[in-house]
Amino acid sequence: MKIALLNHGCAKNLVDSELMLGLLAQNGHQVTLDEKDADIVVINTCSFIHDAEKESVQSILQLVHDGKKVIVTGCLPQKYKGELKKAIPEISGMIGTSDIKEIVEVVERVAGDKKYVEHVSEKPEYIYPENIERQQITVGASSYIKIADGCNYHCGYCIIPQLRGEYHSRTIENIVEEAKELVDKGVTEIVLIAQDTTSYGIDLYGKQALPRLLEELNRIEGLGWIRIMYAYPSQMSDELIDSIAKLDKVAKYIDLPLQHCNAEILKAMRRPVMDYEALIKKIREKIPDVAIRTAFIVGYPGETDEQFNELYEFVKRVRFEKMGVFEYSREKNTVSYSMTEQVPAKIKKQRHKKLMTLQQKISKEINESYIGKIIPCIVEGYTDEGVVLMRSEHDAPEIDGMVYASSKKTVVPGDIENVLIERADEYDLFGILQ
Repeated sequence: MKIALLNHGCAKNLVDSELMLGLLAQNGHQVTLDEKDADIVVINTCSFIHDAEKESVQSILQLVHDGKKVIVTGCLPQKYKGELKKAIPEISGMIGTSDIKEIVEVVERVAGDKKYVEHVSEKPEYIYPENIERQQITVGASSYIKIADGCNYHCGYCIIPQLRGEYHSRTIENIVEEAKELVDKGVTEIVLIAQDTTSYGIDLYGKQALPRLLEELNRIEGLGWIRIMYAYPSQMSDELIDSIAKLDKVAKYIDLPLQHCNAEILKAMRRPVMDYEALIKKIREKIPDVAIRTAFIVGYPGETDEQFNELYEFVKRVRFEKMGVFEYSREKNTVSYSMTEQVPAKIKKQRHKKLMTLQQKISKEINESYIGKIIPCIVEGYTDEGVVLMRSEHDAPEIDGMVYASSKKTVVPGDIENVLIERADEYDLFGILQ
């Protein structure tokens, strides 16, 4: 029996998918990434917003239609266990977010023509399975390391704590060991992920342990860059900012989703109400040449024109190096779902467009400031025309821009090389390898 795996959603899901593939491989199963070639397909689903759910459901329906035995894992079964099986009775098995270690048993029972099999814990408690070697779907210049899972915050728009349970950190030793293994496989950059990386270690060590983790990772020979994603504003401690500033391998890049700047809206979102401008000023003073990425939600229930304009002016003043904007998505079982003042879709769309248009202008100006500079970039691969695909320290994999460089010498993915930047557009840089 050949088993394929299809991954939907975030990088955290990708790590879960790779852990399931590792478990299956350890138990002697033949794994493929081509679902056409498989008898059983595992679909790891995302349920963060409605569009992501739709995409996951379409995959399930398509594969059922193609006559595959489908095992659905991750957020969708955790959220809609009973309803999902009723809606698509052809599903062969389901596994919840914190039950991935059951994948082998479920696959074997489904392969043995057993009736429907299900492992979905009522109350998810995600503990990272340490004894499994991830089978990586993509081994390139960079790789993700999940340092924790679950979340203790209860933001008004987010369902993750219900799907993933409470925050659980991995030990520093286990993370460092995994990082060393990845470097031995040829990975140059590791990207630290969790629902919130900045709370790392509080549950294990009684205090924020991300600075200590960064120091340990910084010692690994052969590692080029360490990147931190998903920081939480109130956890950007002075100690953490100082660690990012002083450790040479830690990318001068901070992913800090602020969601809004208006105090009323932040309160309604159950997000920290604090002076974000002062925080950013402090980060920029302590870490020269830092790039800050953020994300905002427009059209949160009750957001007035004045409050949106306050956000617009804030973005104009602060000039984020990278920024994403999301239209508020109404999700069941969240606090904001039943709020009465829902913003019409048309207004959400207008606000999204207005904020992104502003950001494109800012982004282009910031990118143009690189022209004439020589910056270190990591090699990702080549285009068909032989242009080297690269990323600067200020660009996270898969979400930020690229650096396109012409080159007379041969380089391989993972190399970090200097590039002279000659031109720029809103998202990407273009230059010559030095």
